Amino acid sequence: MQEDAKPTAIVREDELDDVISSRGVNAILRILRMVLRYRSRFAIGVICTVIAANFQLLIPQYLGSAVDHAQGLLASSTTDPESAKAALATTALLLLGAGVLRGVFTMLHNYQGEAIGQSIGYELRLAYFEKLQRMSFAYHDRVHSGDLMARGMLDIEGVRRFVDGAMLRTIVLVILITYGGYYLIATDVVLGLLALSFVPIVIWRAAVSRIWLRRTWRALQERLSLLTRIMEENLGGIRVVRAFAAEDHELKRFDAASDAAIVMSMRRIQIRYSNGAIMTFSYYAAMGLVLWAGGHKIIEGVITVGTLAEFLAFMAILQQPVRQVGMIVNSTARASISGGRVFDVLDMEPAVMDKPDAKPLALRDGVLRFENVSFAYEDAAGKSPTLHDVSFEVRPGKTLGIVGPPGSGKSTIAHLIPRFYDVTTGRISIGGQDIRDVTLDSLREAVGVVQQDTFLFTAPVDSNVAYGDPAANRERIFNATEAAQLHDYIDRLPMGYDTLVGERGVTMSGGQRQRLSIARSVLLSPAVMVFDDSTASIDAATEQRIRAALLDLTKDRATIIISHRLGSLMHADEILFIESGHIVQRGRHEDLLAQAGPYKDLYDIQVAFGDDPDCPPDLPEASSARAAGTQA
Repeated sequence: MQEDAKPTAIVREDELDDVISSRGVNAILRILRMVLRYRSRFAIGVICTVIAANFQLLIPQYLGSAVDHAQGLLASSTTDPESAKAALATTALLLLGAGVLRGVFTMLHNYQGEAIGQSIGYELRLAYFEKLQRMSFAYHDRVHSGDLMARGMLDIEGVRRFVDGAMLRTIVLVILITYGGYYLIATDVVLGLLALSFVPIVIWRAAVSRIWLRRTWRALQERLSLLTRIMEENLGGIRVVRAFAAEDHELKRFDAASDAAIVMSMRRIQIRYSNGAIMTFSYYAAMGLVLWAGGHKIIEGVITVGTLAEFLAFMAILQQPVRQVGMIVNSTARASISGGRVFDVLDMEPAVMDKPDAKPLALRDGVLRFENVSFAYEDAAGKSPTLHDVSFEVRPGKTLGIVGPPGSGKSTIAHLIPRFYDVTTGRISIGGQDIRDVTLDSLREAVGVVQQDTFLFTAPVDSNVAYGDPAANRERIFNATEAAQLHDYIDRLPMGYDTLVGERGVTMSGGQRQRLSIARSVLLSPAVMVFDDSTASIDAATEQRIRAALLDLTKDRATIIISHRLGSLMHADEILFIESGHIVQRGRHEDLLAQAGPYKDLYDIQVAFGDDPDCPPDLPEASSARAAGTQA
């Protein structure tokens, strides 16, 4: 399945049921194949299940024999009391032994079933998380993280519980009904058929409830995903919620989603227990028929009291498995829906992935080239592409500046270089190698992207800086933070580099987070450095110091600076002005100022009105001289 696969038509409910049924059967078959990978445990579980069921079937026989034996003793006037007690004690011991052994083997098969379920859950969690790590940005752009979290937790739990909650219990039920039914019919055909008369009703209601439970489980999982999504968004944006006093609004949203989920849960419970009640009623009705018909046969002398007791004991043993039919159907329905949702993700192929013959990037001359590159996002079907025929070249030791209005495609260029997305047409190369022909790992080791939106992990400061290379020593970490003008701040923290960064970096300011992101990329010494508006939250003086510190680090690297502030890129060897995905102007700062165009207009706005303190409020000649001095 391709990552960007989408439904092409709206289907009717009956067609949707067919689709769900087909996907559900496939999901159950895949779960069974996963179970069979644990052959030893599964074999032990099945053997223990069979043995436990057979010991359970001995109990009615022993009870029947005990009743007949006791009746015979009571009817005989010559029976020795001691012999009678010994016979009853033997029967009691046999019953106790069968009960104990049945309990032991039931415990063993429950343990094996739970162990297999936990192993499958572990396996699926790893596979699911690994798949999410490889999915491209295009996929994550479309799917909410709350939905992915629900699938990775609730749905995998539904699959895990299927092994013990349905699979092995089904084996027990089948053995009891088939073997026990054969024995009862062989003993007395009429009573045997009456004893099993509830089975067709149970099968009928199980089939009906499975259809409805599949629908309700699908709807419930979707509503739980929505609930997870709302909670994840709320916790992630809790400061915005508090700042706008929107607690009541968020509570109403969560309450509405919770109501929708509880309604569907109640619907599922109603279906499960109403069908369970019908199954139980049919079971007791069958038991009543057996008691009525068996009583008449005893009066007529056709069977003994012990035989009737044996039939009734067998039906009593079936009581619990029959009541568990609802659990089995519910667990199977949940596993079919949950498994389908999990396998949908596992079966996807990332839109951006290594070619079969991909080789590591060989850093020769390190020249970055865009050759007639055009690009359109997947959700922009029918609209103009984000980029149109963009071409440029950046050599090691050179700096390219990119500026333009919001939505012009600046950040898209930054995302295309490390192949977060693939170009629609054209070619991007590093050192003459098309980046689509090299491995993603080697490409992303060679390209460092410092983005405006910085994500920090709940970990010590040094771990956040060394995230790309956890084995980096403290000297490299210090050098990276000094280049990012962050070392002095970290040194003043209570525990220095061992200070724990709060969730999402909330304990740091926006500028500090951006500087830490710069340090994180600088530490890896990539061949291509891309700064995507990475100094937007940093004051002008600190930015100048960062730029000066990076001069030595980037002297042999291709550098791209994307910014809306001209002061951040006016020193670049070449500047591109992007508008609506087109390069409308290109050249050095002083050349662009000498032309009438959008760059000069932006300069006039930022300098003449004092919006950018980095840009000196003087003539273009003075600005060019200052830029040349900075570059030197």
